[in-house]
Amino acid sequence: MNNIYICFPGGKHKALTMSYDDGRREDYRLVELFNRSGIRGTFNLNSGMESDTRRIPMSEWKELYQGHEIACHTFSHPTLARCPIEQTARQILEDRERLEALTGAPVRGLAYPNGSYNGRIRELLPMLGIRYARVVQTTGQFTMPEDLYAWSGTCHHNQKLLERAGEFLALCKTQYLYLFYVWGHSYEFTDHDNWSVMERFCEMMGGQENTWYATNIEIADYMDAAGRLQFTAAGDRVCNPSAQSVWIEVNRDAHIEIPGGALVSL
Repeated sequence: MNNIYICFPGGKHKALTMSYDDGRREDYRLVELFNRSGIRGTFNLNSGMESDTRRIPMSEWKELYQGHEIACHTFSHPTLARCPIEQTARQILEDRERLEALTGAPVRGLAYPNGSYNGRIRELLPMLGIRYARVVQTTGQFTMPEDLYAWSGTCHHNQKLLERAGEFLALCKTQYLYLFYVWGHSYEFTDHDNWSVMERFCEMMGGQENTWYATNIEIADYMDAAGRLQFTAAGDRVCNPSAQSVWIEVNRDAHIEIPGGALVSL
């Protein structure tokens, strides 16, 4: 019997993703750091707050965040759990519409503003075209999310970030999938005068051959595709009904790409 594990793209077993909110002007510096080190992430933006001069003009978003993900943060950043559900729906849909008009592509991610949500909001999100939603609570762990609509990161960047980076780099058990998820606001580096923390983090984490650098939606979509793989009972063949490739490990020594639409013998 074959022993089969799901892998990240390229047969990797580690992934790093970042999530930053509000689109403040410090994102210029943060994006430059990410791009320099090959780190990728998600930027959660409010399309209805253009009058706030602390924020990057919306006209610059598409170019600035190229190679990263633009996701919803609602139209005007209300505390959603206190709002009528109709207002919540409009906040998310209007934000999506404006962001999609800007990017020319579907926008399917969300970070709850102020971390506020409840069960009704969580149930609403799939009907609004949202595939995942990030909360503010963190796990301190490098585990995969159990609920994409209450996606907890590993840590905020003020929570011993460099120590956790060292822990992540030291992980070597390939029988697990490890996800390092960092969130925050770029202006906090200015407020706390600690840009050196993120600079050092990017130096440490960039260029790791065993790490997939991904956006939030790429991780969600990839794991969805992995979950749709169809294996024979004997585990000797697999069909991938999705469009994108999925990677698996077979018997701890072979990493195999299963192309979209393919039936592959193992």
